[in-house]
Amino acid sequence: MCGRFTITVTMDELKDYLSEYYDIDDMKSDFVLPRYNVAPGQDVISIINDGSKNRVGLFKWGFVPSFAKDEKIGYSMINAKSETLQEKPSYRPSLEHKRCVILANGFYEWKKEEKRKTPMRILMKDKSIFPIAGLWSTFVRPDGSKLHTCTIVTTQANDIVSDIHDRMPVILTDETRASWLNPRITDYKILTNLLKPFDSKKMYSYQVSSLVNSATNDLKECVEPI
Repeated sequence: MCGRFTITVTMDELKDYLSEYYDIDDMKSDFVLPRYNVAPGQDVISIINDGSKNRVGLFKWGFVPSFAKDEKIGYSMINAKSETLQEKPSYRPSLEHKRCVILANGFYEWKKEEKRKTPMRILMKDKSIFPIAGLWSTFVRPDGSKLHTCTIVTTQANDIVSDIHDRMPVILTDETRASWLNPRITDYKILTNLLKPFDSKKMYSYQVSSLVNSATNDLKECVEPI
């Protein structure tokens, strides 16, 4: 699974990234950066394609299906397995029509070692921002207000992550990112074929402080190597 991640960049670095890779030049200014310990229930920086252009905004992390009876269900739907997306009534409509990418430059997993769990951070060797495959949904509350939420799609771990955990977020390449965001692609087979483990040769991991165990700690010390 993926329960925490980072996006430890400045606003200027994010603007440059969005302009270069997504042709987005009208970024909103209400993003809080850098983030050292992004947790479920918080807003995450996400990108969708509206059919003509890419758009960036915030989704609440924790998927709430449009037909849900209680929005609290989102806390149990922070991840969605790539292998079963088309089988799940909650995710199937979003797989076809509401796909997004969630921006990060690292994620945390806890390595089980005898009686303890050691927090590890996994990232690219060049420490770059990367796009995670996501699904989003809109839930209408009883008062008529709308809640936009998302989930992170996961897949089997690659060689770097498998020593820590058996699952990892689906990290998209330049090619698969474009296809995942393309609203004209609706074929399940094409879409699920995009959801593969990322090349482990481009990634590395290191141990971090137990500070990351608490979502209240969004500190630079969370990403410092132990």
